Amino acid sequence: MGAQQRVYKQRIRSAQGMKKIFKAKEMVAASRIAKAHARVEATTPYAEALTRAIGSVATHSTEISHPFLDSERHETGRVGILMITADRGMTGPYSHNVIRAAEQLANTLRDEGKTPVMYVVGLKGESYYRFRNRPPHRAWTPYKENEIPELGREIASVLTDDLLTEDPEVHLDEMYVVGTRFESRFLQRTTSVRMVPMGLVEAGVEQDAPTYPLYEFVPDADAVIEELLPRYIRSRITNILLQAMASEHASTQRAMKTATDNAQTQIDKFTRLANSARQAEITQEITEIVGGADALSGSGRTER
Repeated sequence: MGAQQRVYKQRIRSAQGMKKIFKAKEMVAASRIAKAHARVEATTPYAEALTRAIGSVATHSTEISHPFLDSERHETGRVGILMITADRGMTGPYSHNVIRAAEQLANTLRDEGKTPVMYVVGLKGESYYRFRNRPPHRAWTPYKENEIPELGREIASVLTDDLLTEDPEVHLDEMYVVGTRFESRFLQRTTSVRMVPMGLVEAGVEQDAPTYPLYEFVPDADAVIEELLPRYIRSRITNILLQAMASEHASTQRAMKTATDNAQTQIDKFTRLANSARQAEITQEITEIVGGADALSGSGRTER
């Protein structure tokens, strides 16, 4: 019985140690969500304003020509997919959901006769493809939360170069971003967004699009679009990275809350087992003492 007691107590101590770790990570993630959400809200209006500005230019000029707005261009059949995953574990289904969505998108593109080209942010995504002997075209890992603006600029620069280059081995016809949109502390959605070409809806030239003020463009609309579109790509990618980081913190908090509850369940379970084992041990000791006393009493009566 003593050996069984030691096993239960060891498991209780182990579960208590894990519970402390999970609780600490839960509290850290919870403290970071509000700050991450504030950064998302701070960058969203700028990205939306750039989209409206591009829509205004596209609405009032019928002679604009830019690869980012040409939804009919099909030169190489190569389509970029930027996938944003976590750099660490203990984030629940966060990275798994993004990887699954990216794989589904890649399979759809292959069925259309296109060639998906993977660009990956985060160690989890990079490890997924390297383990399957399919290393991504580019990977950014590890990365830090306070370096996301610089990371967004670097990624936007690489993608813009690959979208505009004339090298058929590198050129991309389209670009998708697969990440996680942060809606609230309790709700995050995995999304696949086509960023380039923007198409008519994003550019604002559909019939149902909002009416934009009439502007004069200096020196001309093409020059304005040439300046705005790279800024649009950079701001959208930065905003998506920030939303992904906020979603990662929220997913981590939920996962660690579940892990903490599970650890407490294990502690309660092994505490009950340890108590039962202790009671059984006491009962056995009492039985042995009583049995011994009866044996001694019986032996004494025989001698007389």
